[in-house]
Amino acid sequence: MDSNRHWNWRIWVGFLLPWVGIASYVFVFVRYPITRNVPWVPFLFFLVALILLIAGLRRAFGQPSAYRGKIAGPILAVLSVALMAFFAFGTLYATRQLPASKGAPKVGDKAPDFSLPDTHGKTLTLAELLTTPTGSAAKPPKGVLLIFYRGYW
Repeated sequence: MDSNRHWNWRIWVGFLLPWVGIASYVFVFVRYPITRNVPWVPFLFFLVALILLIAGLRRAFGQPSAYRGKIAGPILAVLSVALMAFFAFGTLYATRQLPASKGAPKVGDKAPDFSLPDTHGKTLTLAELLTTPTGSAAKPPKGVLLIFYRGYW
């Protein structure tokens, strides 16, 4: 084996970036709806990984006497692309196939009475929210807007 050949770091960094992108999604970005519903941050990692993998493969096959990676490069590239495709399939398609909740109220339906803690820890009920005057007007509100987040927890 020729010891003058250089380490082809682009292939290895291109292989590691999809793992970093998925780990960042799982441990950080899944908490925020703007990055959870459409995982654009991991996709940026994937884009950079693809660019590095292509550059590394071109270097390995274009200058095989100077750079290593002619065997490991295609293997790591295929594994990386498969990992990225599996992640994209899981987040963009498979999660949309979850069944709809049968018991959830529809838009315009009257919500059943409930009690939840407010930001100060005081328990409030829906009936209280509809009968207690709020703001400068001494009249109770005509309705309450309820927002349901279908979570990934």
